[in-house]
Amino acid sequence: MRLTVAELFAGVGGFRVGLNHIKEVDRQERAVENGPWEFVWANQFEPSTKEQHAFNCYVTRFGEANHSNLDIHEVDKRIIPDHSLVVGGFPCQDYSVARSLSNEQGIEGKKGVLFWDIKDVLVAKQPPFVLLENVDRLLKSPASRRGRDFAIMLKTFDELGYIVQWRVLNAGEYGMPQKRRRVFIWAHKRDLQYSQEFLDNVLDLKENNIFNQVFPVVDIEVSKDIDLNLYESILETSNGYKDGKFLETGIMVNGHVIHGKPIARMEVVYPLSNILKKAQVYNEDLLAYKVSEDKLEKWQYLKGPKKIERTSSNGHKYIYSEGGMAFPEKMDEPARTMLTSEGTLNRSSHIVYDESLQAYRILTPVECELIQMFPPNWTNTMPNRKRYFMMGNALVTGIVSRLEPVIRDIIEQEVE
Repeated sequence: MRLTVAELFAGVGGFRVGLNHIKEVDRQERAVENGPWEFVWANQFEPSTKEQHAFNCYVTRFGEANHSNLDIHEVDKRIIPDHSLVVGGFPCQDYSVARSLSNEQGIEGKKGVLFWDIKDVLVAKQPPFVLLENVDRLLKSPASRRGRDFAIMLKTFDELGYIVQWRVLNAGEYGMPQKRRRVFIWAHKRDLQYSQEFLDNVLDLKENNIFNQVFPVVDIEVSKDIDLNLYESILETSNGYKDGKFLETGIMVNGHVIHGKPIARMEVVYPLSNILKKAQVYNEDLLAYKVSEDKLEKWQYLKGPKKIERTSSNGHKYIYSEGGMAFPEKMDEPARTMLTSEGTLNRSSHIVYDESLQAYRILTPVECELIQMFPPNWTNTMPNRKRYFMMGNALVTGIVSRLEPVIRDIIEQEVE
C-alpha cells in the first residue's frame, strides 16, 4: 500500500514534520523532507482571524499544491484525494449529538465540532488508517458525565468499521524536551490484514498496542472492560453512556473496550538547558526577551503560591488557591507544557535565568520551536506573538517521528 497522507487541521505542519523527519529548510525556505510520505492533501483554516498565519507558514514550507485554506465544514469531502492515512490534531469539544429535525438524516453532531468533519472524511474516503492527537482530558470529558465524549468517538469509529488503539504519551518521559501529555489515537479498518491479529486472538493490552511497541511500559494496571455494544447507536451512547472515564491506554475491537493505566519505562531526561545551548547558534537578540525590573515582581507573584478569597456569581464566597511554580525554570528537567499564551506575562510562560545576560528572560521563538522539535525558525513567516501561539498549539513532532517507522511498515505490508 502506498504511503499517502491527508492532513486535517494541519496548523504549521507538525504531523508532516514528524512523519517525514524534517530537520531543516533549504535556501528557498522549503522543507527538506527526509521521509517517504506523500501528502496528497492538507487543510488548515483559522476562523477567528483574517490573516491565515498557520496556512501561510505551511505553504511557504511545502508549496501551494494540494493545500486547502477553506473552512473544513465547507469542504466537499469527496474531492479529497484517496489516501492510506489521515492525520490531524483537533480541538477537544463537546461531542454530544442529537437527532435531526426531520429525523431523516439520523444523528447530527453539535455544530462547529471538528470531530464530525473527521467522521465525514472517513465516510467519504474510507481511509484504511487514522492517526489523531488531542489533549488527554478528552478521555474523561465532560465533567458532568465522565468519558462520554470519547465513548461517542469510539462508537463512531466502531460503526464505520474501525478498530481503535490509544495511549496518553508524555514526551518528557521518553527523552524529549517537553513534559507534554497528549492522547494519540490509532484507528484501522477491521478488514485489513493488520487487523486480523486483533480479531483472531485474545487481546493483551500490553502487547496489542502500537504505542506500547514504540514507547515501552513497565506494566499496565488493567481496569474493567467497557462494552459499547450496550448502546445501540451513537445517539444512545451520547444520551446514556455512564461507564466513566477511559484510562490512558486501551483498545476497542467490535465495540468491546479494554483499557488501563500504563507505567512508562522512563528514558534519559532531555533538560531545558540543552535547548538554550542549541538555540545559541541562531543569534537571536536575547536582550529583546529580557524581563524588565519593573515586571519582575509581577512575574514572581504569578509564579508563587496563592490563597485568594473570591465571590461566585450567586454571592457565595470561597478561597481560590494554587501552588507555587519553579521560578526560574528548572534547567535540569524538560520544559513544562507550552500553552498558546507562551511569551506573555502569564503564570504558564517559561522564565529562565540567562547566565550570559545575568538576567531573567522569557524563551525565544526558536527555543519554543526546538522544545516542540520543529526545525529552528520554522515559523519565522509570522510575528513573534503568533510564533509562540503556534508552538503552544502544536504537537511534539518527535512523538510522530518515533512512531513513523512502525506505521510505515504496517501500511507498506498491507495489500491494496
